Amino acid sequence: MDIKRVKDYIYWLYYQYLLITCSYVLEPWEQSMFHTITVTVFAMVVYTAYVFVPIHVRLAFEFFSQIFGGHPESTV
Repeated sequence: MDIKRVKDYIYWLYYQYLLITCSYVLEPWEQSMFHTITVTVFAMVVYTAYVFVPIHVRLAFEFFSQIFGGHPESTV
């Protein structure tokens, strides 16, 4: 793949992001604050999903396996 094409594609994605969020109309300092807040919220959502979703999936699996005739785990 051509480096110029990759660079143009990344620029196009960033431009789409600016258009979707309407942040292209903001002043530079407002854009930096907006991007900082957006990245922070996205990072918190990814971290929360990474930490808590596996626990909830495991608990749901145990719950439904007990309902549908799974073998109960020993208490020993």
